Amino acid sequence: MKRKDHPGVYIPPPLIYVAFFFLSVVLQKWLPLNSEFLYRRAAKTAGWILIAAGVLLVLPAVWKFFVSKNTVITVKPARSLQTTGIYRFTRNPMYLGLLLLYCGTGVFKGNWWTFMVIPLLIMTIQLYVIRKEERYLRSAFGNEYLQYKQKVRRWV
Repeated sequence: MKRKDHPGVYIPPPLIYVAFFFLSVVLQKWLPLNSEFLYRRAAKTAGWILIAAGVLLVLPAVWKFFVSKNTVITVKPARSLQTTGIYRFTRNPMYLGLLLLYCGTGVFKGNWWTFMVIPLLIMTIQLYVIRKEERYLRSAFGNEYLQYKQKVRRWV
């Protein structure tokens, strides 16, 4: 039997963020929470800052994959280990950036549930995505990955 040469993450991570966002919308309909604060100017400013920070993490991370001819598709093999650029600061800039985009969108939607389900979202990303990717990268890149992992934190 041939060993799979990918992390085994069959649900694209951005879809996980979207699913949790829709879960928060459904929860707001079923169990509405007062979101008046989220409609204030300060909240909107924070929302824009979160979205800008998310974009500033996601774009260079995706660009790094593009120029290295690597893939962001989690059921395809990695061609190289990303350790430079934005990857010098966080091993998962795409997931961190998506979390910031998720939060900024939550502010604009005016939904506290978006923030209340964040622990479940992070746990899902951590257990279903990151754990599998780390296991795969360790087997694919060995000591190079272990050294990188010692230098750079998982999230921030």
